[in-house]
Amino acid sequence: MYAGLVSGTGRIEASTADGEGHRLRIDTNGLVDPELGDSVSVSGVCLTADRAGDGWFEAFLSTETVERTYLAELPIGAQVNLESPLALGESIDGHLVGGTVTATSEVAATEDIGTGWRYEFSIPDGFAPYLAEKGAVAVDGASLTVSELAGDRFAVAVIPETRELTTLSEKSRGDPVHLEPDPVATYVDRQMMLGRA
Repeated sequence: MYAGLVSGTGRIEASTADGEGHRLRIDTNGLVDPELGDSVSVSGVCLTADRAGDGWFEAFLSTETVERTYLAELPIGAQVNLESPLALGESIDGHLVGGTVTATSEVAATEDIGTGWRYEFSIPDGFAPYLAEKGAVAVDGASLTVSELAGDRFAVAVIPETRELTTLSEKSRGDPVHLEPDPVATYVDRQMMLGRA
């Protein structure tokens, strides 16, 4: 589990097809230091380091991960958000994030609002039940609060520190982002579905 508090950005060093999946090599920029078998959140996707060295690690992406995320499509040199998993007893200043991306969305609009930035994202099919104003959502692994819901879009306000620490600083209209709902919203939606059965 993660807190959605991105440590900073690493860089894609290598990206190759590997059997039925894909393999990534990531320069960690000294932000995370995984050992073999450790997990790392890479732009919101929980990946397991199966090779690692000083300042880098490699991870295999299964077919499902390739299909559900945009990681395999990133070019060499692309920046990715990095976060180490929570340690037992560590405080959660964001919200619990599992690293299991539910949907891929795209940036619909960005706006400098002086005290920070406003980002709008499209709402993918089936994702709307997990969104609520003032509720939490993970965008590329970053814990953010929904500030507005309007039609097929939702908006978040991003403080300058978060924008500079994450790949949001490089995102523009049409760029993809990973979405993961607040696990509480997922649980409530599941219970409601069971109640209707």
